[in-house]
Amino acid sequence: MRNDRENIIVVKSVNFSLALITYCEVLEQERKFVIGKQLLRSGTSIGANIFEAQNAESRNDFIHKMKIAAKEASESLYWLLLCEKSQSYPYDKQLKNNLEEIIKILSRIIASSKR
Repeated sequence: MRNDRENIIVVKSVNFSLALITYCEVLEQERKFVIGKQLLRSGTSIGANIFEAQNAESRNDFIHKMKIAAKEASESLYWLLLCEKSQSYPYDKQLKNNLEEIIKILSRIIASSKR
Protein backbone atom coordinates (compact mmCIF):
# COMPACT_ATOMS: atom_id res chain seq x y z
CA MET A 1 0.00 0.00 0.00
CA ARG A 2 3.05 2.25 0.07
CA ASN A 3 3.80 4.75 -2.66
CA ASP A 4 6.45 7.42 -3.18
CA ARG A 5 4.21 10.48 -2.80
CA GLU A 6 4.42 12.58 0.33
CA ASN A 7 1.95 11.18 2.81
CA ILE A 8 0.39 13.93 4.93
CA ILE A 9 -0.49 11.70 7.89
CA VAL A 10 3.06 10.33 8.03
CA VAL A 11 4.52 13.83 7.89
CA LYS A 12 2.10 15.17 10.52
CA SER A 13 2.68 12.24 12.86
CA VAL A 14 6.48 12.54 12.61
CA ASN A 15 6.30 16.30 13.25
CA PHE A 16 3.94 15.68 16.17
CA SER A 17 6.32 13.11 17.65
CA LEU A 18 9.27 15.50 17.40
CA ALA A 19 7.33 18.29 19.11
CA LEU A 20 6.08 15.83 21.71
CA ILE A 21 9.61 14.71 22.54
CA THR A 22 10.55 18.33 23.25
CA TYR A 23 7.42 18.79 25.39
CA CYS A 24 8.09 15.60 27.35
CA GLU A 25 11.63 16.78 28.00
CA VAL A 26 10.09 19.89 29.60
CA LEU A 27 7.83 17.66 31.69
CA GLU A 28 10.88 15.68 32.78
CA GLN A 29 12.71 18.87 33.76
CA GLU A 30 9.64 19.81 35.81
CA ARG A 31 9.83 16.35 37.44
CA LYS A 32 6.48 15.31 35.96
CA PHE A 33 7.77 11.82 35.23
CA VAL A 34 4.62 9.68 35.31
CA ILE A 35 2.52 11.61 32.81
CA GLY A 36 5.60 12.53 30.77
CA LYS A 37 6.53 8.87 30.22
CA GLN A 38 2.95 7.82 29.48
CA LEU A 39 2.50 10.66 27.01
CA LEU A 40 5.83 9.99 25.31
CA ARG A 41 4.96 6.30 24.85
CA SER A 42 1.44 6.79 23.53
CA GLY A 43 2.27 9.88 21.48
CA THR A 44 5.24 8.44 19.63
CA SER A 45 3.36 5.18 19.10
CA ILE A 46 0.89 7.06 16.89
CA GLY A 47 3.53 7.73 14.26
CA ALA A 48 5.13 4.31 14.65
CA ASN A 49 1.84 2.59 13.85
CA ILE A 50 1.07 4.95 10.97
CA PHE A 51 4.55 4.37 9.58
CA GLU A 52 4.16 0.60 9.94
CA ALA A 53 0.76 0.74 8.21
CA GLN A 54 2.45 2.08 5.09
CA ASN A 55 3.82 -1.43 4.54
CA ALA A 56 0.68 -3.32 5.52
CA GLU A 57 0.23 -6.82 4.18
CA SER A 58 -3.43 -6.26 3.34
CA ARG A 59 -6.23 -3.70 3.55
CA ASN A 60 -7.38 -5.26 6.83
CA ASP A 61 -3.84 -5.06 8.22
CA PHE A 62 -3.66 -1.39 7.17
CA ILE A 63 -6.99 -0.60 8.86
CA HIS A 64 -5.93 -2.47 12.00
CA LYS A 65 -2.68 -0.51 12.30
CA MET A 66 -4.45 2.78 11.70
CA LYS A 67 -7.01 1.88 14.39
CA ILE A 68 -4.16 1.22 16.82
CA ALA A 69 -2.70 4.64 15.90
CA ALA A 70 -6.13 6.20 16.55
CA LYS A 71 -6.32 4.52 19.98
CA GLU A 72 -2.86 5.77 20.87
CA ALA A 73 -3.88 9.25 19.72
CA SER A 74 -6.94 9.10 21.95
CA GLU A 75 -4.79 8.09 24.93
CA SER A 76 -2.34 10.89 24.17
CA LEU A 77 -5.20 13.36 24.06
CA TYR A 78 -6.21 12.20 27.54
CA TRP A 79 -2.70 12.86 28.93
CA LEU A 80 -2.60 16.28 27.26
CA LEU A 81 -6.01 17.12 28.74
CA LEU A 82 -4.68 16.27 32.19
CA CYS A 83 -1.75 18.61 31.60
CA GLU A 84 -4.13 21.31 30.40
CA LYS A 85 -6.44 20.99 33.40
CA SER A 86 -3.68 20.73 36.00
CA GLN A 87 -2.37 24.01 37.34
CA SER A 88 1.04 22.54 38.13
CA TYR A 89 1.81 21.20 34.64
CA PRO A 90 3.16 23.10 31.67
CA TYR A 91 0.80 23.00 28.70
CA ASP A 92 1.26 23.31 24.94
CA LYS A 93 -1.99 24.23 23.17
CA GLN A 94 -0.48 23.79 19.70
CA LEU A 95 0.47 20.21 20.53
CA LYS A 96 -3.15 19.44 21.41
CA ASN A 97 -4.40 21.18 18.24
CA ASN A 98 -2.00 19.14 16.10
CA LEU A 99 -3.11 15.94 17.81
CA GLU A 100 -6.79 16.72 17.25
CA GLU A 101 -6.03 17.26 13.55
CA ILE A 102 -4.22 13.90 13.40
CA ILE A 103 -7.21 12.21 15.05
CA LYS A 104 -9.57 13.69 12.44
CA ILE A 105 -7.34 12.57 9.57
CA LEU A 106 -7.02 9.07 11.05
CA SER A 107 -10.81 8.84 11.36
CA ARG A 108 -11.23 9.78 7.70
CA ILE A 109 -8.54 7.32 6.59
CA ILE A 110 -10.09 4.47 8.56
CA ALA A 111 -13.60 5.25 7.29
CA SER A 112 -12.55 5.54 3.64
CA SER A 113 -10.37 2.40 3.85
CA LYS A 114 -13.36 0.34 4.98
CA ARG A 115 -15.26 1.14 1.75
